[in-house]
Amino acid sequence: MKREMLTSKTRLRKGDTVITLAGKDKGKTGKILKIFPQEGRAVVEGVNFVKKHMRKTRQDQQGGIIERENPITISNIALFCKSCNRPTRIGATLLSDGSKSRFCKKCKEMI
Repeated sequence: MKREMLTSKTRLRKGDTVITLAGKDKGKTGKILKIFPQEGRAVVEGVNFVKKHMRKTRQDQQGGIIERENPITISNIALFCKSCNRPTRIGATLLSDGSKSRFCKKCKEMI
């Protein structure tokens, strides 16, 4: 049976600094490298490393065991606010000029 895709309206963006809330890497911080909003997952720098066995497919390529980051569920990460120095939730607002803006819900600082 095919799994249904999640439609996640995430306010996290590529390049945001986040902190891990759950899992084997709880408490680690890193930048978001890639985000998959349909699956509800994100690849975070330095978090959720897995070992992958790679076969040598070309003459110049190295085979063996490599470590790389795997996607982590978006619900297990939170934006790390630099001004209040802790994980926070994100709010969105519409500015007077018509553009959208994100802000920290704890200290009300613009992101």
